[in-house]
Amino acid sequence: MAFTPSSNSWSRRRFLTVLGALPLASASASLLRADMMAAEKSGVAVAAKRSLPIGLELYSVRDGLSHDLPGTLTQIAKIGYEYVEFYAPYFDWTPAYAREVRSRMNDLGLRCHSTHNHIESFADGHDGLAKSIELNHTLGAKQLILATAPKGTNTADAWRKLSASLTEVVGKLQKEALTSGFHNHQTEWKPLEGDQRAMDILAKNTPPEFVLQLDVGTCIEAGVDPVAWINANPGRIRSVHLKDWAPGDEKAEKGYRVLFGEGVAPWVDIIQAASTTGGAELFLMEQEGSRYSEFQTAQVCLDNWKRISKQA
Repeated sequence: MAFTPSSNSWSRRRFLTVLGALPLASASASLLRADMMAAEKSGVAVAAKRSLPIGLELYSVRDGLSHDLPGTLTQIAKIGYEYVEFYAPYFDWTPAYAREVRSRMNDLGLRCHSTHNHIESFADGHDGLAKSIELNHTLGAKQLILATAPKGTNTADAWRKLSASLTEVVGKLQKEALTSGFHNHQTEWKPLEGDQRAMDILAKNTPPEFVLQLDVGTCIEAGVDPVAWINANPGRIRSVHLKDWAPGDEKAEKGYRVLFGEGVAPWVDIIQAASTTGGAELFLMEQEGSRYSEFQTAQVCLDNWKRISKQA
């Protein structure tokens, strides 16, 4: 479905709070330099800790997005997210509308590093890959992620064929300074041929540039160790979906209704492995629903991320 922009909600805002924060940032930087100089004088090695970029997969706020995309982006920026990941309906946009969305993001200080796509987005022709390339260039995205395998991809041979097709897409996208990838669900962790799983076949038969976007929650529900998977695929886990999971009935707020940090995922270990061995460029919060509203959920999950990521 296409999103129709509301003319009265597209006024641009320049946030003066950024200017107000500059003196504080300058003071903080001065204090940091003083601490580092003191540490150096005492012979203590100082290692700068890399900031972990955090974004939101917009499926998490799908109701708000379908009714008011500009307002939803504004709210996400106010909450404190740096990036957004658009999902498949963006493919219905016109180039002109994509430019409006990019303008809105620029005004809000938001960036788009990746998009979720159906298989149609990778097909040859003006209405397939060519359109995807144009829209993703406009949005500033670098990764076109296949959100789910096409119907009928349920055998080892079918996964090899899909891998070959996606490898061809990687070659075409490289010429456009883009790449593609795949987002796992539970089913891709089930053995298909001996102990070979769909994810094993995909990883083995796609080039290093192909992104293995890790959905942590579905990985854990399938009984797979996400840290072991990351370590087995160095440099390939360049995008991570921060979805948690806990055993139990969703009516009891278990399953995927737990908030980030409330489930059984070993987040500190996952973040450490993904940001080093995995080569993660971006962490994306994703929530299928919770006891709170969409925006409250996004806020609480971000608060939990700030707390947990400090330990990684």
